[in-house]
Amino acid sequence: MKRVFILIVVLICTQNMSAQLFSKEKVQNLQNFDKPRFSYGYILGFNNYDFNFDYTADASDTDIIHKSSFGFNVGLLGNLRINDYLDLRLEPMVIFNTRNLKFSGPQFTSSFESDREVNSTYVHVPLLLKISTKRINNIKPFIIGGVSTSINLSSNQNNPDDNSQGQFRMKTNTNYYEIGFGIDLYLYYFKFTPSIRGVFAMSDELVKDKDLNSPYTSTIDKMSTRGVFINFTFQ
Repeated sequence: MKRVFILIVVLICTQNMSAQLFSKEKVQNLQNFDKPRFSYGYILGFNNYDFNFDYTADASDTDIIHKSSFGFNVGLLGNLRINDYLDLRLEPMVIFNTRNLKFSGPQFTSSFESDREVNSTYVHVPLLLKISTKRINNIKPFIIGGVSTSINLSSNQNNPDDNSQGQFRMKTNTNYYEIGFGIDLYLYYFKFTPSIRGVFAMSDELVKDKDLNSPYTSTIDKMSTRGVFINFTFQ
């Protein structure tokens, strides 16, 4: 009799689990979570920044090796609900990243001359439009895009020294456009949102050396940041 009772309990539990995992209709967590007009959260994530170089017409021998690297992001989220499918989001973040440049050519005879480490600390502020699908049980996919601006606290823009003294300089303020996608996961106690987003600078970020014939900057027509964010949002 005891074995029969245990078997019945196991069958009931299995049936309930199957209903949750495989049925079209599941028990929804946080059913009214998206109803308020305003909501807030925080962001943790990773970034991978790189440079895109456009060279001048006489730069056939120029070769700048640029290595991207992973950094990290931390920030806040402010969300304005427009309707069930549209949200306007403000995501101020602090971003840390390091990139490495190597200038090649016979004029560079040592690593001090050829190698530049570009450390960046950004205050990054995107304004984004989130376009979501209809919620499917406890998930809601979305695409997101918009514009952003940043202040590079490590830009060296106003540094009187340039590459001749080992200082690589960038502009402090940059504007970007961003586009990406993600998925809202409605857990039992909170909403968790992983997302991936491309970030592309819209302007030239290079501060050229004082020497117009500098081997570092004279052959560069435009230098702009491009990057990828992998963010995890908690609300």
